[in-house]
Amino acid sequence: MTLPPSRPFRLAINGYGRIGRCFVRALKERGMEKEFQIVALNDPADLESMVYLTRFDSTHGRFPGKIDKAENALILDGTRVRVTHAREPEALHWSALEIDLLVECSGQYGERADLSRFLAAGAPRLLLSQPGASAADVDATLVYGFNHATLRGAERLVSAASCTTNAAVPTLSALLETWGEAAIDQAILTTLHSVMNDQPLIDGYHHADLRRTRSAMQSVIPVSTGLARGVERLLPCLSGKIAAKAIRVPTTNVSALDVMIILNPARVPRNLTAETINQIFSARANSDDRIAYTETPHASIDFSHLPHSVIVDGSQTRVMGHGLVNLFLWFDNEWGFVNRMLDITRHWLTLETAASL
Repeated sequence: MTLPPSRPFRLAINGYGRIGRCFVRALKERGMEKEFQIVALNDPADLESMVYLTRFDSTHGRFPGKIDKAENALILDGTRVRVTHAREPEALHWSALEIDLLVECSGQYGERADLSRFLAAGAPRLLLSQPGASAADVDATLVYGFNHATLRGAERLVSAASCTTNAAVPTLSALLETWGEAAIDQAILTTLHSVMNDQPLIDGYHHADLRRTRSAMQSVIPVSTGLARGVERLLPCLSGKIAAKAIRVPTTNVSALDVMIILNPARVPRNLTAETINQIFSARANSDDRIAYTETPHASIDFSHLPHSVIVDGSQTRVMGHGLVNLFLWFDNEWGFVNRMLDITRHWLTLETAASL
């Protein structure tokens, strides 16, 4: 497919919730409107609600542009964006929109059979804001800055993994690149994640997981997570060495990872210290703007609206014995993730354009 570089790439979004709206907002804040044009939004919500929630956001503030509405359209800085309310992938003729990429942000689809329904309805390629149900359900799972260069351009189903995977993989890979693929013997990742919309504000039936029927803002709540599988998918050298658990905490944004690692004593210095570990991440932050490093005494709110995939908190690094290491990582689970989705979008479409010329 030839994509003329003389016009912006045409994007559509399916699912206009937290991630879908942040994707639009990040595109605006990064000044990428000349590169990408949002031409369609599909969501079950009514138009009035979609316009209102685009204009005002309790976490990220007012939209940095002009939002208006017309019949079946959201007007974004004077540009008409078609709004539809289809509930099934094949209910829309995506090809008629002449889009270059459909961004799937509903979180409802993970298996190839379901994802392919979008392709059959005319979407030329699909970027998922969630992991595929398995590695085989997508053509590629990408953590931008780690493995995005493996993309070849012919892929049609690509996943941007998850916000936690985007935080964990660069961190673990930094240790593996320093001391080799056998450097990590075991690791346990504990996510402290802000509340999500699969939890109620007060107790009430909301989910098959009974813990998620409890008030999101009154308790710390353990939930299930696929983070270990997600990490192993991208770092196969850690297969069988990773375990993970997740705990929802009553904050609306910014999450953390508490990472416990047992390093292979034959691979790391005998006099390993927290300073040695911190130097690895401080140096990595200087060469990769998706990773940040701090030793300032922060609270989680300080990282809201930061675009980094992960911020390593060196003040919390601990080392015991020859190889027991504890790391503490911050990340804005909304803003950091959608910025990586935008990075993938630019890389993928530019790669495809270059291949077609």
